[in-house]
Amino acid sequence: MRGAGLLLALCAAGTLTACSAGGSAAVNTSAVSASVVNSSVVESSVVKSSETSSPGAATTPNSLTAAPPPSPAVPPPSPVPPVTTATSSTPTAQPAPGTAESSGFTSSIAEIDDALAARMGSSWRPGCPVPLADLRYLTVTYRGFDGSDHSGELVVAASVAADVVEVFHRLYDDGFPLASLRLVDDFGGSDDQSMDADNSSAFNCRAITGGGGFSEHSYGTAIDLNPVENPYLSGGTVLPPQGRQFVDRTPGPGVITAGDEVVAAFASIGWTWGGTWSGPIDYQHFSASGR
Repeated sequence: MRGAGLLLALCAAGTLTACSAGGSAAVNTSAVSASVVNSSVVESSVVKSSETSSPGAATTPNSLTAAPPPSPAVPPPSPVPPVTTATSSTPTAQPAPGTAESSGFTSSIAEIDDALAARMGSSWRPGCPVPLADLRYLTVTYRGFDGSDHSGELVVAASVAADVVEVFHRLYDDGFPLASLRLVDDFGGSDDQSMDADNSSAFNCRAITGGGGFSEHSYGTAIDLNPVENPYLSGGTVLPPQGRQFVDRTPGPGVITAGDEVVAAFASIGWTWGGTWSGPIDYQHFSASGR
């Protein structure tokens, strides 16, 4: 294959004196020898050219065509600015001005079970105007004079239990403080001892203070609040005695005055205040009957 290629190259260069399409003409041997030498030079030049050409140029041994110039460099793409995601901050919702906070008041209403009946041995006995089955035991949250919440208890008639709970709920929300709210049985059923302890109470099967007959407390339809700050007055008698400092009715914590939130709360369930009596005056007393 190498000789045939060389012969074709010499014919193309016109070195041979006779070349025919069929290759039958005589060949000048001396000319061939000279051409072979020259052909070596040409072939060497072709090979060298292929070694030094730029990438992409033709590298075939029988080609002397110069390699095309390299394509101009393509400029790099313009830098793309980083994508930033817009973020928005939604402020935390705040309570609307004037919105009241949730009430911490809790309550319960229960029948008098055997254990409670035994505990009430000093405030109820056979012969009282209402049976235990017609009474209810309440627990309510109240504000103390210390500003804290406390759990209180009282016994009232079943017929007024729900209304009484609503009243104490209102007193709690209004921030009206109580010194104590315990069954009068914790004081041996003694109204005097309960008042001396500034204890608010309800049911107690006892006689009317200073008179005969059953008190409204015997029916579970009367409540006394803060006896020291709201004493009972009859002539020169003040009960409890330490309530004398509150006889002038100067408004203050735990003091009940005409038209205040306590009077309004009881009026909402149809109860009246003993502070409106002409005599005796009972500032601590509220009742369903008005007595």
